[in-house]
Amino acid sequence: MGEELLTAIVLAGIAALAYVAAAARVIRQYEQGVVLRFGRLRSDVRGPGFTMIIPFVDRMRKVSRQIVTMPVPAQEGITHDNVTVRVDAVVYFKVVDPVDAVIRVEDYRFAVAQIAQTSLRSIIGKSDLDDLLSNREKLNQGLELMIDNPAVEWGVTIDRVEIKDVSLPETMKRSMARQAEADRERRARLINADAEFQASKKLSQAAREMSDTPAALQLRLLQTVMAVAAEKNSTLVLPIPVELLRFLERPVDSQEHDGAGHGTVTREPAGQEPTEQGAAEPEVAGRDVADHELPGGRQRPARTGMPAARAPASTVPVRDDDTGTAGCL
Repeated sequence: MGEELLTAIVLAGIAALAYVAAAARVIRQYEQGVVLRFGRLRSDVRGPGFTMIIPFVDRMRKVSRQIVTMPVPAQEGITHDNVTVRVDAVVYFKVVDPVDAVIRVEDYRFAVAQIAQTSLRSIIGKSDLDDLLSNREKLNQGLELMIDNPAVEWGVTIDRVEIKDVSLPETMKRSMARQAEADRERRARLINADAEFQASKKLSQAAREMSDTPAALQLRLLQTVMAVAAEKNSTLVLPIPVELLRFLERPVDSQEHDGAGHGTVTREPAGQEPTEQGAAEPEVAGRDVADHELPGGRQRPARTGMPAARAPASTVPVRDDDTGTAGCL
């Protein structure tokens, strides 16, 4: 009798231990438990710690309340300005309502991943390439709103969305590189032109100062010579003052002026005296020109009112009909 009672007690203890082992559940601090009894939702949500359920009657699902980091696979699309790109992103979300996350959606992780991919494709088609490259903050906010609107019904809230990388075709990369190079060259030219303009203004001011004090030009010339001499080169610099060049120009100008007032002797054919070019002009009308004697003793009357004719460069024979003698005019 006693042995049978002891055996029954032992069996009851083993059954109790098995029941406790089957009914006991441990929920971590970052989790919450949703209990379904015979497939019906229990109103109470189990918090972290030790809890018990009815074995084979209740079923509990644990839902994590931590922020989930989900990478979005790279999506290929065409931007608003017809450029083919590949964009990938990352989504940060967490569950705020475990009951909705269990009841309203079969797998909230898979649902968030799919809505993130479709939203990313949509945002690519609505944006320009420049926005994808430079205005990502605004695109991140728009993408977050697009994913968060349907996710709210699933008990999920989107913490933030970040676009990770934008892959461009090689041809587009080369075009952008040429554009950037041209833009930098343009800015360099503008800066150089501005520097030249400022330098020209300073040089004009320096020229005015040196014109007032000629000794400053000599000092500047000596400074230049010293700067050239400091460099170890084989160049020999011989500075010539500007005043010396001006002094040498004056005799040349005076010689040209004197040469313009004197005639140049021109050789004439044999039998004639040389004539002068550049001499004084022949006498004008109103003054008598000396008579020229013709062969035979005849006198040619002087012409009045006409300038005296210059002797020709060649001799012309003149025949006297009365005497039969020949002369040269």
